[in-house]
Amino acid sequence: MAKKAAAKSTRSAKPKPAKKAAAAKRKPAGRAAKAAPKAAVKAVPSKKGYNKTELDHFRGIILDKRKQIIEELELIHETLTDNTGGDYFEESSPYSLHMEQGTDTMEKEKNYLLAARQRKFLQYLDDAIKRIDRGVYGFCQDCGKLIDKARLEAVPHAQLCISCKLKRGQ
Repeated sequence: MAKKAAAKSTRSAKPKPAKKAAAAKRKPAGRAAKAAPKAAVKAVPSKKGYNKTELDHFRGIILDKRKQIIEELELIHETLTDNTGGDYFEESSPYSLHMEQGTDTMEKEKNYLLAARQRKFLQYLDDAIKRIDRGVYGFCQDCGKLIDKARLEAVPHAQLCISCKLKRGQ
């Protein structure tokens, strides 16, 4: 008889299905709604960043572009410091002399602007190398998402993903 009494007491301690349903009805709906989005967010894995081989690939692209820019800057510097121009003694007309000097001045101005633009681009490339060294290369500065590999191969100094760049452009 003691066994039967013990079995009855353990059965009565378990909640009956009707009680479970009633307990579930008492819970506020807000708690259940909040739990669902957290599960959805965890289900989507986010990429942490590019691995070492990919970063080395991007570093190689940046260093190649940097080398090209430095070579172009050296050529521009040579044309700016070239003193062979300005020999206008062969022309008989003073009008043509002024035209030649004006053209030379305009060409020098364009070369100065081009050199300034190339120096700025060189600075962007140097900043990209620093971002690789710090471990933050490839992440969009606005949204924090990883920038597509194809975009970084085309524009290795990019700091914004395509969608954020388009938003800024509008």
